[in-house]
Amino acid sequence: METKSTKTFAQIISKEQNLPQRGVENTMSLLAEGCTIPFISRYRKERTGGLDEVQIAAIADMADRLADMAKRKETVAGTITELGKMTPELQKRIDSCWNAAELEDIYLPYKPKRRTKAQAARELGLEPLAAIIMAQRDNDIERTAMRFAGGEVGGAANAIKGAQDIIAETVSESERTRNTVRAAYRRGAVITSKVVKAKADTDAAAKFADYFDFSEQLRRCPAHRLLAMRRGEEEGVLRLSISAEGDDSAERVGRHYVARGGGKCSRLVAEAVDDALKRLVRPSIETEFAAMAKERADEEAIHVFAQNLRQLLLAAPLGQKRVMGIDPGFRTGCKVVCLDGQGALLHHEAIFPHPPANRRAEAAKRMEAMVERYNVEAIAIGNGTAGRETESFVKSLTFARNVRCYMVSEDGASVYSASETAREEFPDEDVTVRGAVSIGRRLMDPLAELVKIDPKSIGVGQYQHDVNQKLLKKSLDQTVVSCVNSVGINLNTASRHLLAYVSGLGPSLARGIVEYRQEHGPFASRAELKKVPRLGPAAYQQCAGFLRIPGAANPLDNTAVHPESYKIVERMAADAGCTVAELTASPEKRRGIDIRKYVTDTVGLPTLTDIMDELDKPGRDMRGQAENFEFDPNVTSIDNLAEGMELPGIITNITNFGAFVDIGVHQDGLVHISQLSDSFVTDPTQVVRLRQHVMVRVLGVDRKRKRISLSMKGLRKHG
Repeated sequence: METKSTKTFAQIISKEQNLPQRGVENTMSLLAEGCTIPFISRYRKERTGGLDEVQIAAIADMADRLADMAKRKETVAGTITELGKMTPELQKRIDSCWNAAELEDIYLPYKPKRRTKAQAARELGLEPLAAIIMAQRDNDIERTAMRFAGGEVGGAANAIKGAQDIIAETVSESERTRNTVRAAYRRGAVITSKVVKAKADTDAAAKFADYFDFSEQLRRCPAHRLLAMRRGEEEGVLRLSISAEGDDSAERVGRHYVARGGGKCSRLVAEAVDDALKRLVRPSIETEFAAMAKERADEEAIHVFAQNLRQLLLAAPLGQKRVMGIDPGFRTGCKVVCLDGQGALLHHEAIFPHPPANRRAEAAKRMEAMVERYNVEAIAIGNGTAGRETESFVKSLTFARNVRCYMVSEDGASVYSASETAREEFPDEDVTVRGAVSIGRRLMDPLAELVKIDPKSIGVGQYQHDVNQKLLKKSLDQTVVSCVNSVGINLNTASRHLLAYVSGLGPSLARGIVEYRQEHGPFASRAELKKVPRLGPAAYQQCAGFLRIPGAANPLDNTAVHPESYKIVERMAADAGCTVAELTASPEKRRGIDIRKYVTDTVGLPTLTDIMDELDKPGRDMRGQAENFEFDPNVTSIDNLAEGMELPGIITNITNFGAFVDIGVHQDGLVHISQLSDSFVTDPTQVVRLRQHVMVRVLGVDRKRKRISLSMKGLRKHG
């Protein structure tokens, strides 16, 4: 990217994002050099001024948009120049314009377009007549029009009508006209939804009943409502429109074009202005506002999805325990797998404790035998069909060892079990075995297992199929990358799928690392990564700080301290009269270090502070420990529910209108945003998190529609 462009982009981004321009410029330079967002936010704080991942991602996104805008400006300027209509003033306007709507308004009069009524009238030679009418000084326009009425025109009336079409297009292409109408929509745009009468009584229409006759100010319409209405429109159930309350644009535009006392010509111009607004301008501005509203709703829905995904990926792991995974079922039985501490499959079989087989005693004996034989420390049970019944069965058993039982979300497990990844891992096993393995591994390490699944299949989104799919994928991929690099990855146990998300790697290098590990054994140090084929200095710089080697000879290899900073820690240890290992083990020695002594031109207090924080907690997992949870044993179906009941639950999904909670009845209930807290809530993610254990009160039960209304007001929150 050119220095001039970088400077210009940085100025615009700095102003819009309210960030220091120097930090923006440096961030853009680092991105251009191939640095990743996690690397920049973690290891280049001095250059960015301490910008976080969200700010850096915003800079990257806006820089991309501005680059696209710059290309569009080149196209616009090139087209106008080819037409021979470029002027110094017009070129200056285009060069200084960085607003997409404004640029398109500038371009509109010159933009190649399909044959319009106005174009047809121009081809008939009616442009001079349009100019005469616009001047509004001719007292006998019908007589004047006769001069243009011959040939294909077909009379004076047709000539005047053609001239009005030219005037209407001229008015519609005026920036002043478009901005006047745009301002009216900005002040009072209202979205209206009506049911398509032919579809009103169909089953497909029932879910859109709230929008059969609905209107709301567009700026107040929340993302979930707008996306729901748009889905209804796409399914042919609803008809949407956007209009402007208090729209006085006709009067305002008319004052500009229609002269007082202009007689017949003034009336003709007024008619052309009305035609321009109704036929050309308002539909265009309505489309523009509909697109902006959709873009805003997409951003909001994608943001909610990304936040939910982050919370799910960063859920606390059980760790390297020997786990039994159970994929519950009634008719087909429960598929049981036993995994070692690294998640490798040791054994699998099916048991049939539920109807119709009801081989409960046999299932109990086999479960107890598997727990003993494979030294099972924890049991993970999928929360889908037969989940509660299987949990009850397992908890009724007596094992020779202490075994804790956990309910695990099954969302996406079936997608994984049928995927190429699962077939590659378990080519000789069927989908039920693979699904049970996924359930067990999710308990051990949610992040490591969930990265194998398309984020859209994990079940924490809101209208994910209705939003911009390109932006959704980009946001979710960024979220996965952020989570993986925030946690740090064990270089010697991570799968290639997990390694692929590490800063600077990707699928090819991740596969190379795994192949090297298989051939040469575990990595003894981070430096050994340099021996992996095609993993060059740039990739090593980007990835090294995010990879961990527990038990390495150099204790820093199991921390987030980057290898480029090892010499700083070695100097600290030498000044403290000890080894690096002793420094990491001794809080007293670390307290004696004055980090200001180690500030240089390239290493500042932010980096030194991060180093000391890492030395305080080497190898610690930021995600904490998995917690056990139990539903109310007396409530297993929606028929057991009654208003006023207080029940334990797990938050399964968060939207901008509330949170969904699993209370163990095979149907999640909704805690509306107004019921999340005793205080006013604008953002549900500020008061609850995914997989959080909560207490809820039943407000209402609609058994026919399978809807459960819940409240968390006045109740304690767990975890």
